[in-house]
Amino acid sequence: MDFPTIKTNFWDAIFAIPIIIVFTQLIKIYFRLPKWFVPTIALFFGLGISIFISHKHNIVGGIFMGWFYGYAAVGTYASLKTNIIAFRNKRSNKG
Repeated sequence: MDFPTIKTNFWDAIFAIPIIIVFTQLIKIYFRLPKWFVPTIALFFGLGISIFISHKHNIVGGIFMGWFYGYAAVGTYASLKTNIIAFRNKRSNKG
């Protein structure tokens, strides 16, 4: 069995991940969805961007990279949130 050749562009990840983060946060705010549902929405956005924009002609590659885009957005958001909370706690403990 041969694995499919997946060609991705650096700019796909640079643009896709922030767009997914922004869209998921807007949906969370406007539709008041539970927080546990947001990663699923990010996954769907990642799959959509990858299948319909980045990898139009390769469905296997689109699905494969869509998982990475969606979960990279979730991980980036979680990391940023954790760092901001830690920074605020450190600052409030100093003063």
